[in-house]
Amino acid sequence: MESEELRQKYLEFFAARGHAVLSSASLIPENDPTVLFTTAGMHPLVPYLLGEKHPAGTRLASCQKCIRTGDIDEVGDCCHLTFFEMLGNWSLGDYWKKEALSWSFEFLTQVLQFPLEKLAVSVFAGDADAPFDSESFEIWKSLGMPESRIAKLPKKNNWWGPAGQTGPCGPDSEMFFWTGAGAAPNSFQETCEDPRWVEIWNDVFMQFEKTAEGKFIPLKQKNVDTGMGLDRVAAILQKQPTVFETDLFAPIIAKIRELANSKNEKSERIVADHLRAATFIIGDPGGVPPSNVDAGYIVRRLIRRAIREARKLGFDFAQTFTTQIVEVVIENAGKHYPELVQNSAKILLEFEKEENQFKKTLEKGEREIASFLDKNNSVDGEKAFYFYETFGFPLELTEEFLREKNSAIQNPEKFFAAQKAHADQSRTASAGKFKGGLADDSETVARLHTATHLLNAALRQVLGDHISQKGSNITTERLRFDFNHSEKMTPEQIAAVEKIVNEAIAQNLPVECSELSVDEAKAAGAVGVFDSKYGEKVKVFSVGAVSKEICGGPHAKNTGELGHFKIQKEESSSAGVRRIKAVLIQ
Repeated sequence: MESEELRQKYLEFFAARGHAVLSSASLIPENDPTVLFTTAGMHPLVPYLLGEKHPAGTRLASCQKCIRTGDIDEVGDCCHLTFFEMLGNWSLGDYWKKEALSWSFEFLTQVLQFPLEKLAVSVFAGDADAPFDSESFEIWKSLGMPESRIAKLPKKNNWWGPAGQTGPCGPDSEMFFWTGAGAAPNSFQETCEDPRWVEIWNDVFMQFEKTAEGKFIPLKQKNVDTGMGLDRVAAILQKQPTVFETDLFAPIIAKIRELANSKNEKSERIVADHLRAATFIIGDPGGVPPSNVDAGYIVRRLIRRAIREARKLGFDFAQTFTTQIVEVVIENAGKHYPELVQNSAKILLEFEKEENQFKKTLEKGEREIASFLDKNNSVDGEKAFYFYETFGFPLELTEEFLREKNSAIQNPEKFFAAQKAHADQSRTASAGKFKGGLADDSETVARLHTATHLLNAALRQVLGDHISQKGSNITTERLRFDFNHSEKMTPEQIAAVEKIVNEAIAQNLPVECSELSVDEAKAAGAVGVFDSKYGEKVKVFSVGAVSKEICGGPHAKNTGELGHFKIQKEESSSAGVRRIKAVLIQ
């Protein structure tokens, strides 16, 4: 069964059962500052799952475009994707478990004709917060699912939410297909961790509300939220070992192999996935071009990583090749997503511009290496690290360039020693060797220091006015910022903070300094810490209308110098104090 038929059959199946079929929402969320992209079918429906009335009614279904960026570095294996399509159906206070599970079973066994002996399911086992989901267990048995194929699993496997500290949540029931050779194991409880059991569908039952006190109370409006990955199910239906052999990817992979001069399966998959994802983001109705901030930064990262992998495949860099592959993506996916065809001129232009710009960056690095070789017989590992740090040249690119010059890196271990030296410098700085938490007064440190002001303001905006700085440390590689807060930040809160900082950077805000008394500074609304170190006059640095802070360190002239702000880690520093480590990517 082709993917187009799978989409159609799914939506027709639920339309026949009273569901309004919704068009895919934009990949760029309209009213959610906490995330860059739509990550699931339920994402655009959150207000309605929380009780707001949907104009189309209480039964909904869709095929939603989704982007998930958490596993970009994992793409290239058999299953990770950046862009995917999620088939879903929802009940907003309407039907409940019997209907949801019965329809899932009917669609899988009758419409898709999956053999029962290759299917298994899981249900919530129960714990101190909520009871065993006996209702789902009994429904599956009544449908003909053998009890040995129904696993009772804990919260980490069969529970959804809440999205934050409080809110709707509940048990889920997941469906799996056996992809291994031969008969499936009889006991799913004992073999559920076997990777040959592939999850194909998940029915979430939002029946509880978690309170601020940590209690789970029944929801007034109970919802059903289901999701089935189109790419994954298409692979099973088309009897392909991975999603990259399905009709969703086969034409793209074929074009890549036509342009390539060597074969590398992992590189082929990365090029295909990344260029497909970037095409959908740029071509979306709320499309975002490559840039150094927010969603645009992700687009740039996807395209540039694809270009680097194309080098491994021996692509002809004298011609523009991303557009040739993107044209295949548009032709293949444009039948179902006409916005790609409508926006094709814009999409191709953005790819051409980004590819040419990145090639110039690579060429500049290559000129530096060639110039160095003109004066030296070889490149050692320490110099290779310099090329990596300065021009973004990974070690393998430098090795590749040197091979073309009949040369090689001498003492490559020095590359890793230089990396370690940087790590040691960071640890030294963390120990407080540098005055005022700053490694030096360089432009790099000044930019990172300015970023801490934006970070402080963003934390206060997202977490509350109780936030105050409890310490900081800045090296030439990263910033570290400690602040008072009693709870671990959620991924949504971290994303919201990053968004606020990067929006301020994108606005090219001036960084202005004025000298005031401490009282005048406080009256003006400046944020200040460590009052005992201030004299009669203090410097107040203002970053547009975003931040006003008492400070004495070096700063950038405007936020446009900073680059892209990215939080690498959020962790506990001590009781009641959290710590953020972040970087600026130029």
